Amino acid sequence: MKKIVLGFSGGVDSAVSAVLLKKAGYDVTGLYLDNADAAALTCAEETAAAIGIPFETIDVKAELEEKVCLPFQQAYLRGETPNPCILCNPAMKFKNLLAFADAIGADAIATGHYARAENGMLLKGHPENDQSYMLCRITREQLNRLILPLGAYPKREVRAMAEEFALPVAHKPDSMEICFIPDKDYIGWLGKRCSLPSPGKLLLHGKEIGIHKGIHCYTVGQRLPGLINNRKVYISRICPSENTIELAYWEELFQTQVRARDFNWLCEVPAGKISANVRVRHTKWENPPCTAQVCEDGSVLMECEEPVRAPAAGQSAVLYADDRVLGGGFIYT
Repeated sequence: MKKIVLGFSGGVDSAVSAVLLKKAGYDVTGLYLDNADAAALTCAEETAAAIGIPFETIDVKAELEEKVCLPFQQAYLRGETPNPCILCNPAMKFKNLLAFADAIGADAIATGHYARAENGMLLKGHPENDQSYMLCRITREQLNRLILPLGAYPKREVRAMAEEFALPVAHKPDSMEICFIPDKDYIGWLGKRCSLPSPGKLLLHGKEIGIHKGIHCYTVGQRLPGLINNRKVYISRICPSENTIELAYWEELFQTQVRARDFNWLCEVPAGKISANVRVRHTKWENPPCTAQVCEDGSVLMECEEPVRAPAAGQSAVLYADDRVLGGGFIYT
């Protein structure tokens, strides 16, 4: 029987994954990455006991701070819009799963993500709840040993399976917040950790039209309340060096060029231009065709056939070939 280490939070997704893996003949060990949420830890322990799998914990508070929290903080202070899960998956979550698997002689690792891992490729999950975008930065070593039991299922079927399996978390709500900011108040979280940027100018086409509260309070694409010349205005650029925020009208947010740095390829690095589709945020509907090429500095330039709305610095641009994730990097402007 093959051993497998499952990232086990005690939520519906990881619990159903555990049962499916057991039914497939795996010897499953649940690994809980402890970031100081006592209630979540207790729930995970009780759920693992109900399923009948060994349960282990690793204290990741210091590692989470170093690999995720601090970079998240620094990115916001640079006027970027970071996605902490994309940072966390390769650098902390999958790294610890793989290390623990090696320590106990396990063949593979697993999580409850809604994506597919097949023959060393990362593929989209069910269209209703695909999470492949969030996994764009995992390493090829991690991917080669990864099993994703939920990739083919919509969330409603996973909920139904949780009831069928009589899991104690069958009706547990989905977790939508950042795990280290459970109250969703990231501005308050930042304020407890560092000095926040001061107010500055709001500019529309170079003309000052107001004062912003601090660049950390905004993201590219966000609509500001009120009208200018009877039109809605949106944030088009955040300039931390000048402490200014540039505004634009809706049609001015769209761009056909996207650039990404620190690109993580999950296929062979292309020698020339390739045809693909690109996703610039975690949405289901915006995935236009593009050509992509690696520049001399290692960054990737994507030319989109259809303009994409407000690509935001710090978010990820992820390339797809049909259902396959080719890789992803951080957008910069």
